[in-house]
Amino acid sequence: MGALIILAIIVAYLIGSISSAVLVCRLFGLPDPRRNGSNNPGATNVYRLGGRWPAFLTLAGDVLKGMVPVWASYFLGIEPFFLGIIGVAACLGHIFPLYFGFRGGKAVATALGAMFPVATEMAILLIITWLVVFRLSRVSSLAAITTVCFAPFYAYWIKPQYTVPTIMIALLILWRHQANIARLRSGEEQSFSKKR
Repeated sequence: MGALIILAIIVAYLIGSISSAVLVCRLFGLPDPRRNGSNNPGATNVYRLGGRWPAFLTLAGDVLKGMVPVWASYFLGIEPFFLGIIGVAACLGHIFPLYFGFRGGKAVATALGAMFPVATEMAILLIITWLVVFRLSRVSSLAAITTVCFAPFYAYWIKPQYTVPTIMIALLILWRHQANIARLRSGEEQSFSKKR
């Protein structure tokens, strides 16, 4: 089982390293999201660069990167704590993608995807939290940061066995949002107009 867990962690990282944003932008002939817009290869930046469909495909790809390795590992009988670590590995792949010069995104969608197979109720709560905060603020980063801060509490409440991996993922995502946090504090963070 130990070798299987190590293999699953490596595979999760490799799958997480597939940059949906970069591939979708290439497919649609859009600028490289790592060097344009907010310079973040994620669905929000792809939306700014190319609109709804490229952003939707990016979001779907990022969610699947977290979901597929965790789901496969669940069916292989890997115990809950290590399923959480496999989810962390997928997020690390998204943040530090092997195939794209280790310049990745912030792993919010990938983390959500990793939770769906093993903690569906928690994933739904996180989606609701994100939607409520975004609806009120129109600021994607604020919605993500708020949601991530609630994640460990949701985990402890609904799936205590995933609390430690959830804390690890939350800290990773908060670390990746340092610049956004600074802009939020200074009032300079970009928001989506209600019209758009």
